[in-house]
Amino acid sequence: MFKHAARSVRAAAIVTTLGSMPSLAQAADITGAGATFPFPIYAKWAEAYKAQTGIGLNYQSIGSGGGIKQITARTVAFGASDVPLTAKELADGGNLTQWPMVMGGIVPVVNLEGIKPNELTLDADTLAKIFLGEVKTWDAPELKKLNPDAKLPSAPILVVHRADGSGTTFNFTNYLSKVSADWKSKVGSSTSVEWPTGIGAKGNEGVANNVAQTKGAIGYVETAYAKQNKLTTTKMINKDGKPVEANAQSVQAAAANADWAKADNFYLIITDQPGAAAWPISASTFILMPKEVKDATAAGEALKFFAWAYKNGDKAADELDYVPMPANVKELVAKSWAEIKGPDGKPLAGM
Repeated sequence: MFKHAARSVRAAAIVTTLGSMPSLAQAADITGAGATFPFPIYAKWAEAYKAQTGIGLNYQSIGSGGGIKQITARTVAFGASDVPLTAKELADGGNLTQWPMVMGGIVPVVNLEGIKPNELTLDADTLAKIFLGEVKTWDAPELKKLNPDAKLPSAPILVVHRADGSGTTFNFTNYLSKVSADWKSKVGSSTSVEWPTGIGAKGNEGVANNVAQTKGAIGYVETAYAKQNKLTTTKMINKDGKPVEANAQSVQAAAANADWAKADNFYLIITDQPGAAAWPISASTFILMPKEVKDATAAGEALKFFAWAYKNGDKAADELDYVPMPANVKELVAKSWAEIKGPDGKPLAGM
């Protein structure tokens, strides 16, 4: 879907096209913007929802930072972010509420001739050193030790990272900060960081394209992008010391420890979770909406779409290697929607 730049442009327009097509309720079409991490599944859901309801979704896949800015400015009905906001940040955004919509994995991807998906194994320390620019070649001792049977070239490692404000970057650097004291002190964790090495690309789409087209490259993308681009994924040694692949099952194993009921404002980060089968760089992606909306129709239609996706979207999520939210979490979220009220002060949920 995103293998070449031209195809990437077409793909990024999918949801916009859905939103601009004539429909039974054109005025009520839904607008949203933000994280590129969930874009493939939002596109899939939007296509099915359009077919069933005639209502389109215009979602701009511009990165979590852009989504937060747009919902704060109230230029869209909802924002999307892979970074959960703190209570203060929600208040500073103009009295926002947030909830997790779906979960997925962030996976290192490489472009190495003769290396097939999941043939290469990385551990936390080596991954951090690669992105710090300290492990510079594919035949470095650290990589040879982890992969004694792999035919690793004596070639430079080209790091590809995000150039935009990114929730994917937040979760990736959050993981590296947990597992590497050097990374934590030198770079830290944020949606945008001062990368010690490498080249920047915009969105998961841009990183996927750059890795696909550049020999010797390594980057990090959400698993759906790796799958759609047929990129070479790597295994990771997890917190329990076990080599695991990034897939729906290993993300689900990481999510098993998540206690959403006790998470204030659904603020929860699921990187570096224990468990023999757990994928270490797992993440949730969040929806942001105002608690007090001016356009009750637009916000109400957005809530209807999210309720539909919770009820009908699990199969599509599974097919793209996302992990649906558990039923009990969906129930918690649905109850939280009562906080979202129209100009008349009445809750929009159930409209």
